[in-house]
Amino acid sequence: MKTLTATELRHKFGEVIEGLKVEPVLVEKSGRPVAVLLSYEEFQRLQDLDDAWWGEQARKAVAQGFLSAEETESWLKEKLDEADSGQGGA
Repeated sequence: MKTLTATELRHKFGEVIEGLKVEPVLVEKSGRPVAVLLSYEEFQRLQDLDDAWWGEQARKAVAQGFLSAEETESWLKEKLDEADSGQGGA
């Protein structure tokens, strides 16, 4: 991965943007990493991987007996309704 200072990035922005098609760029400020620039295509690929991973985690949770989103919503509504009716009689 190519590394540039923030100042270098400012001076070479157009060139750096074109280079993102080939590899990401690490940006440093005062010798510390502060950002990584990457192409939109690479960003989208990472987003798709993240979505797939979380989707798989949700499927595993449901298979292991965790409530689905709809079941959770129904359960919460039921508990809220119970709480509301219990307060009225107290």
